[in-house]
Amino acid sequence: MSHTKIVEAVKKIALDAGAAIMEIYRSSEGIEIDRKADDSPLTQADKAANDIICAGLEKLEVVYPIISEENKMLSYEERKDYEYCWLVDPLDGTKEFIKRNGEFTVNIALIHNGAPVMGVVYAPDLEEMYWAVKGQGAWKEKAGNIQKINAANFKMADSGLRVVCSRSHLNEDTQNFLDNLNEPQTVAKGSSLKFLILAESSAELYPRLAPTMEWDTGAAQAILEEAGGSVINNETGKPLSYNKENLLNPYFIAYGAKV
Repeated sequence: MSHTKIVEAVKKIALDAGAAIMEIYRSSEGIEIDRKADDSPLTQADKAANDIICAGLEKLEVVYPIISEENKMLSYEERKDYEYCWLVDPLDGTKEFIKRNGEFTVNIALIHNGAPVMGVVYAPDLEEMYWAVKGQGAWKEKAGNIQKINAANFKMADSGLRVVCSRSHLNEDTQNFLDNLNEPQTVAKGSSLKFLILAESSAELYPRLAPTMEWDTGAAQAILEEAGGSVINNETGKPLSYNKENLLNPYFIAYGAKV
């Protein structure tokens, strides 16, 4: 089964998960919020979307192991020899979901030997679908219109670079990064949409000098890379890698098409 064929099936799975999320989002009964061990919020929408995604991926012609934020974590000993695996965040931006600002996403990535080779990100409230397969470009669909997307060319010395900063995280390291730029403009965005506005030339930089997990970034990294951008480990200067022993990401900088 080709990756091109698989991505179409994964887009349908993401749409189904998004529909389940929106049913809860619009519910008059309100959103029930639980707490994980790290005190981060968990809603019934996270659980419903995860069930749909895992069931859908397990019905594909080719079945790969699934690493999901909402599944029981397997040990590295069990994971280390995966050639391919799925990396899933069924509802990225749970805080945005609870705030009802629409900036939350469904994220599904295919990882091959530690690198993302396919990514699907769906923003159900915005009705925007993004996807990429390695070597085939990055794409966006909205209101039935499909277009290829490309990151903006820029130089770090340019004036007025648009820098995406999380609504929830603007720490000292991020401020220092901004201070080294020439009259930067900050752009607020939630969830993995922070990567995607780079992929479609609406911003140039996204410094994430704070903790994230692999499932927060895998799908969006695949899309940004195919749009001509990159997601770079702030210490090593190499692209983020996946299915590591520790699924916590290093601090990173996401770039548009830096020249």
